[in-house]
Amino acid sequence: MSGDTVIFDPRTCQLMGVFNDLFADSCNTLLSGGGEEPVYLPAEGVDDCHQLIFRQDYFSSALHEIAHWCIAGEQRRQRVDFGYWYRPDGRSVNEQSAFEQVEIKPQALEWIFSVAAGQRFQISADNLSGDVGASDAFAVAVADQAQSWCVGCLPMRAALFAASLSEIFGGRDYLDPCHYRVGSLGS
Repeated sequence: MSGDTVIFDPRTCQLMGVFNDLFADSCNTLLSGGGEEPVYLPAEGVDDCHQLIFRQDYFSSALHEIAHWCIAGEQRRQRVDFGYWYRPDGRSVNEQSAFEQVEIKPQALEWIFSVAAGQRFQISADNLSGDVGASDAFAVAVADQAQSWCVGCLPMRAALFAASLSEIFGGRDYLDPCHYRVGSLGS
Protein backbone atom coordinates (compact mmCIF):
# COMPACT_ATOMS: atom_id res chain seq x y z
CA MET A 1 0.00 0.00 0.00
CA SER A 2 1.22 3.49 -0.69
CA GLY A 3 1.94 5.98 2.05
CA ASP A 4 -0.55 8.43 0.58
CA THR A 5 -4.21 8.23 1.51
CA VAL A 6 -6.35 7.28 -1.45
CA ILE A 7 -9.84 8.73 -1.63
CA PHE A 8 -12.11 6.44 -3.60
CA ASP A 9 -14.90 7.68 -5.81
CA PRO A 10 -18.38 6.33 -4.97
CA ARG A 11 -18.39 3.79 -7.85
CA THR A 12 -15.10 2.30 -6.68
CA CYS A 13 -16.43 2.08 -3.11
CA GLN A 14 -19.52 0.28 -4.45
CA LEU A 15 -17.31 -2.09 -6.43
CA MET A 16 -15.28 -2.98 -3.33
CA GLY A 17 -18.52 -3.47 -1.42
CA VAL A 18 -19.92 -5.83 -4.07
CA PHE A 19 -16.79 -7.99 -4.04
CA ASN A 20 -16.38 -8.01 -0.27
CA ASP A 21 -20.07 -8.76 0.35
CA LEU A 22 -19.82 -11.75 -1.97
CA PHE A 23 -16.41 -13.14 -1.07
CA ALA A 24 -15.09 -11.90 2.29
CA ASP A 25 -16.79 -14.69 4.21
CA SER A 26 -17.27 -17.34 1.53
CA CYS A 27 -13.70 -17.16 0.17
CA ASN A 28 -11.89 -15.35 2.98
CA THR A 29 -10.79 -12.67 0.49
CA LEU A 30 -10.95 -8.89 0.69
CA LEU A 31 -10.62 -6.42 -2.18
CA SER A 32 -8.91 -3.13 -1.45
CA GLY A 33 -7.37 -0.35 -3.47
CA GLY A 34 -4.57 2.10 -2.97
CA GLY A 35 -1.75 -0.15 -4.10
CA GLU A 36 1.31 1.20 -5.88
CA GLU A 37 0.97 -1.89 -8.06
CA PRO A 38 -1.79 -4.49 -8.12
CA VAL A 39 -1.05 -7.66 -6.17
CA TYR A 40 -2.74 -10.69 -4.65
CA LEU A 41 -1.48 -11.71 -1.21
CA PRO A 42 -2.59 -15.03 0.24
CA ALA A 43 -3.43 -15.14 3.94
CA GLU A 44 -0.37 -15.66 6.12
CA GLY A 45 -2.19 -17.33 9.00
CA VAL A 46 -5.46 -19.10 9.69
CA ASP A 47 -7.02 -15.93 11.13
CA ASP A 48 -5.93 -13.73 8.21
CA CYS A 49 -7.75 -12.90 4.98
CA HIS A 50 -6.40 -13.13 1.46
CA GLN A 51 -5.89 -9.62 0.04
CA LEU A 52 -6.65 -8.62 -3.54
CA ILE A 53 -5.16 -5.16 -3.98
CA PHE A 54 -5.75 -3.01 -7.04
CA ARG A 55 -3.81 0.03 -8.22
CA GLN A 56 -4.69 3.35 -6.61
CA ASP A 57 -8.45 3.94 -7.04
CA TYR A 58 -8.65 2.61 -10.60
CA PHE A 59 -11.94 0.87 -11.23
CA SER A 60 -10.53 -0.96 -14.27
CA SER A 61 -7.53 -2.19 -12.28
CA ALA A 62 -9.92 -3.66 -9.72
CA LEU A 63 -11.93 -5.43 -12.42
CA HIS A 64 -8.75 -6.85 -13.94
CA GLU A 65 -7.42 -8.17 -10.63
CA ILE A 66 -10.82 -9.65 -9.79
CA ALA A 67 -10.80 -11.40 -13.19
CA HIS A 68 -7.45 -13.03 -12.35
CA TRP A 69 -8.82 -14.07 -8.94
CA CYS A 70 -12.00 -15.54 -10.44
CA ILE A 71 -9.94 -17.71 -12.79
CA ALA A 72 -7.30 -18.81 -10.28
CA GLY A 73 -7.85 -22.25 -8.78
CA GLU A 74 -7.40 -23.12 -5.10
CA GLN A 75 -3.66 -23.84 -5.43
CA ARG A 76 -2.93 -20.61 -7.30
CA ARG A 77 -4.84 -18.66 -4.64
CA GLN A 78 -2.26 -19.86 -2.11
CA ARG A 79 0.59 -18.06 -3.95
CA VAL A 80 1.56 -14.41 -4.15
CA ASP A 81 0.11 -13.00 -7.39
CA PHE A 82 -1.24 -16.49 -8.10
CA GLY A 83 2.31 -17.62 -8.93
CA TYR A 84 2.36 -15.83 -12.28
CA TRP A 85 5.58 -14.44 -13.73
CA TYR A 86 5.60 -10.79 -14.54
CA ARG A 87 8.05 -8.91 -16.70
CA PRO A 88 7.51 -5.16 -16.49
CA ASP A 89 7.37 -2.69 -19.38
CA GLY A 90 9.86 -3.09 -22.16
CA ARG A 91 9.05 -6.69 -23.12
CA SER A 92 10.47 -8.23 -26.25
CA VAL A 93 8.21 -9.62 -28.96
CA ASN A 94 8.56 -13.14 -27.50
CA GLU A 95 7.93 -11.95 -23.94
CA GLN A 96 4.88 -9.99 -25.12
CA SER A 97 3.55 -13.06 -26.91
CA ALA A 98 3.90 -15.12 -23.71
CA PHE A 99 2.17 -12.33 -21.74
CA GLU A 100 -0.73 -12.29 -24.19
CA GLN A 101 -1.25 -16.05 -23.88
CA VAL A 102 -1.83 -15.82 -20.11
CA GLU A 103 -3.92 -12.65 -20.41
CA ILE A 104 -6.62 -13.86 -22.83
CA LYS A 105 -8.99 -15.22 -20.18
CA PRO A 106 -8.46 -12.49 -17.57
CA GLN A 107 -8.98 -9.72 -20.12
CA ALA A 108 -12.05 -11.44 -21.57
CA LEU A 109 -13.51 -11.71 -18.09
CA GLU A 110 -12.57 -8.10 -17.32
CA TRP A 111 -14.45 -7.09 -20.48
CA ILE A 112 -17.56 -8.94 -19.31
CA PHE A 113 -17.28 -7.32 -15.87
CA SER A 114 -16.86 -3.92 -17.54
CA VAL A 115 -20.05 -4.36 -19.57
CA ALA A 116 -21.91 -5.56 -16.46
CA ALA A 117 -20.71 -2.45 -14.60
CA GLY A 118 -21.30 0.00 -17.46
CA GLN A 119 -17.55 0.67 -17.57
CA ARG A 120 -15.48 1.27 -20.68
CA PHE A 121 -13.06 -1.57 -21.50
CA GLN A 122 -9.78 -1.40 -23.34
CA ILE A 123 -7.47 -4.28 -24.32
CA SER A 124 -4.19 -3.86 -22.48
CA ALA A 125 -0.74 -4.85 -23.70
CA ASP A 126 0.61 -3.62 -20.33
CA ASN A 127 3.86 -2.74 -22.10
CA LEU A 128 3.84 1.04 -22.10
CA SER A 129 7.56 1.63 -22.48
CA GLY A 130 8.08 -1.23 -24.93
CA ASP A 131 7.82 -1.02 -28.68
CA VAL A 132 5.43 -3.98 -28.75
CA GLY A 133 1.72 -3.31 -28.21
CA ALA A 134 -1.25 -5.65 -28.11
CA SER A 135 -1.39 -7.75 -31.25
CA ASP A 136 -4.49 -7.94 -33.42
CA ALA A 137 -4.54 -11.70 -32.79
CA PHE A 138 -4.61 -11.03 -29.03
CA ALA A 139 -7.57 -8.67 -29.33
CA VAL A 140 -9.44 -11.25 -31.42
CA ALA A 141 -8.62 -14.03 -28.93
CA VAL A 142 -9.91 -11.92 -26.03
CA ALA A 143 -13.15 -11.17 -27.93
CA ASP A 144 -13.55 -14.84 -28.89
CA GLN A 145 -13.09 -15.94 -25.26
CA ALA A 146 -15.65 -13.40 -24.01
CA GLN A 147 -18.16 -14.54 -26.65
CA SER A 148 -17.49 -18.18 -25.73
CA TRP A 149 -18.31 -17.49 -22.09
CA CYS A 150 -21.50 -15.71 -23.14
CA VAL A 151 -22.85 -18.77 -24.95
CA GLY A 152 -21.30 -21.27 -22.51
CA CYS A 153 -20.95 -20.44 -18.86
CA LEU A 154 -18.73 -18.24 -16.77
CA PRO A 155 -16.56 -19.60 -13.96
CA MET A 156 -18.72 -19.78 -10.81
CA ARG A 157 -17.23 -16.84 -8.87
CA ALA A 158 -17.17 -14.75 -12.05
CA ALA A 159 -20.85 -15.49 -12.71
CA LEU A 160 -21.81 -14.38 -9.19
CA PHE A 161 -19.71 -11.24 -9.45
CA ALA A 162 -20.94 -10.24 -12.92
CA ALA A 163 -24.57 -10.70 -11.90
CA SER A 164 -24.01 -8.52 -8.83
CA LEU A 165 -22.24 -5.85 -10.89
CA SER A 166 -25.15 -5.78 -13.31
CA GLU A 167 -27.63 -5.44 -10.47
CA ILE A 168 -25.73 -2.60 -8.76
CA PHE A 169 -24.46 -0.71 -11.82
CA GLY A 170 -27.23 -1.50 -14.29
CA GLY A 171 -25.14 -3.12 -17.02
CA ARG A 172 -27.86 -5.12 -18.74
CA ASP A 173 -27.41 -7.90 -21.27
CA TYR A 174 -23.76 -8.35 -20.33
CA LEU A 175 -23.93 -11.92 -21.62
CA ASP A 176 -24.96 -10.82 -25.11
CA PRO A 177 -22.05 -11.86 -27.38
CA CYS A 178 -22.67 -8.77 -29.54
CA HIS A 179 -20.91 -6.65 -26.87
CA TYR A 180 -17.64 -8.49 -27.45
CA ARG A 181 -16.35 -7.56 -30.85
CA VAL A 182 -12.95 -6.06 -31.55
CA GLY A 183 -14.58 -3.24 -33.52
CA SER A 184 -16.69 -2.28 -30.49
CA LEU A 185 -13.71 -1.69 -28.19
CA GLY A 186 -13.60 1.74 -26.69
CA SER A 187 -17.29 2.43 -27.19
